[in-house]
Amino acid sequence: MSSMGAVQTAGSSLSLDPVDDDLLAGRHGPAAAFCMRLLLRFAGAVGAERFIDIEAAHIDGCLYLGAVSLDFVEHLLSLGGRVHVPSTLNVGSVDLIHPELFRGKMPFAAAGARLMRAHEELGCVPTFTCAPYQTIFRPRFGAQIAWAESNAIVFANSVLGARTNRYGDFIDLCCAMTGRAPFYGLHVTENRRARVLVEVESLPPEWDEAGLACVAVGHIIGRRCSDRVPAIVGLPIRSAEDDLKALGAVAASSGAVALFHAVGLTPEAASREAAFQGEAPDETIRLSAGDLRDTIRDLSTVPEGTPLSAVSLGTPHFSLAEFERLMPLLDGSRLAVDLYVNTGRSVHEDLRARGWLERIEAAGVTVVVDTCTYVTAVIRDLSGAVMTNSGKWAYYAPGNIGVSVAFGSLAECVASARAGRVVRL
Repeated sequence: MSSMGAVQTAGSSLSLDPVDDDLLAGRHGPAAAFCMRLLLRFAGAVGAERFIDIEAAHIDGCLYLGAVSLDFVEHLLSLGGRVHVPSTLNVGSVDLIHPELFRGKMPFAAAGARLMRAHEELGCVPTFTCAPYQTIFRPRFGAQIAWAESNAIVFANSVLGARTNRYGDFIDLCCAMTGRAPFYGLHVTENRRARVLVEVESLPPEWDEAGLACVAVGHIIGRRCSDRVPAIVGLPIRSAEDDLKALGAVAASSGAVALFHAVGLTPEAASREAAFQGEAPDETIRLSAGDLRDTIRDLSTVPEGTPLSAVSLGTPHFSLAEFERLMPLLDGSRLAVDLYVNTGRSVHEDLRARGWLERIEAAGVTVVVDTCTYVTAVIRDLSGAVMTNSGKWAYYAPGNIGVSVAFGSLAECVASARAGRVVRL
C-alpha cells in the first residue's frame, strides 16, 4: 500500500494511506471519523506502523457491562454511524427469543436488550453467538479480520487460519466502523510462529473421546504459555473441530492464548517445522497421561456424588454436531435437574428445521440462545453445584455466578442430570 503521510503517535511514526486520511477527514461520515481517531491512538499504543483493510469484524461489546456500554453505541448512532464490513455480534445479556428465561433485575434486562438492538441499528448482523465461525460468516484462510471474544479469536486464528488480534470492547467496533485495523501482532506472518513446543507423550487409555484430552491440554497451555504461541504434538488424530474449539476456549480463558498450532490438525501446522517457521522452540513442555488426568480432575470443585441443581452445556455455543451427539443420550428417563444448552441463532434454526428442537425440549432441556448461562441470570436454581462439559464454563462460573462446579464428559453430564448428582462413567 502506498503511504501518503505519517503521524507521530506515542513516539512512533504511523504511516497513513489515502483511505485513512479520508476517514479522519470525515469523508465517510462523523462516526467513522470518531472511530478512526480512536484507532489512531490505539495503533500508536501497540506500536503499529500502518493500517490494513479487514474483511469482517466480530463485536463483543453487546454484553451490557454498565452505562458506558450503551453510551458508546448510542453516540455512534447519533452520528449516523454504520459498520463498513460484515460484523457479527457476540452474546448479549438476555435471550431476546426467550425473554422469560431471564431471572435478574428488569432494568438490567431492558438496558441489555437495548444495547443488543442498538448494535443492530449500526448494521451489525444479529448473530448473538460466541461461535460466529458456526454461521455463514466464517472467514476464509488468510483473511485479515478484527474479532473480539476470546474463543472466537483463538478459533479463527488456529482452526481457520484467519488473522486477528485480541480486540477488546470499543476497538472491535471501531474496526468495524472503519474497515481498518492496525497492522501488528498476529496480523503479521512472522508473529504467528510457534514459540513453545507442547508434546503430549501419552493419553489416559480410559478416555474414549478426544474432547477430554483437548480440554486438558488447552487448560495447561493457557496457564503455562500465557500469550505465547504453542505448537502441540500428540493430540488425538480424531480430534474434531468441536474438540479444537474446546481446546482454544479454555486456553484463552486460563491464559491469553490467541493462536495455537496443532501439528497435523490445523492449517498452519502441516508439520512441526511449518509451525515454528523453521526456527527452534524457546521452550518444550511435556505432558503425560497423569498430567492430563490431574488437570481434568482439578476443573471440578466438588466430588462424585455431590447433589446438583443444574447442568449447563454449550460454552462456547453448541454446534449442530454436538446436538447430534446429545440427542441419543436424552432417550430414556426424565431429568432430575434442569439441563441448559447454550447455542446460537443459526444452530437454533437448524434444530427447528430438522424437527430436533421439539424433541430436545420434550426431553426437558432448556435451549438458551443469544446469551450464555455463565454471563447472565438464566439458571433457575443455583442452590447446589452445577455440572458442565465446558472447560471455559468451569473456569469462569465460580467467579461469575458463585457456584461450585463439576466437570465431566457429555455423557457424564447427561447421566448426572438424570441422577441429580455428579455421576462418573
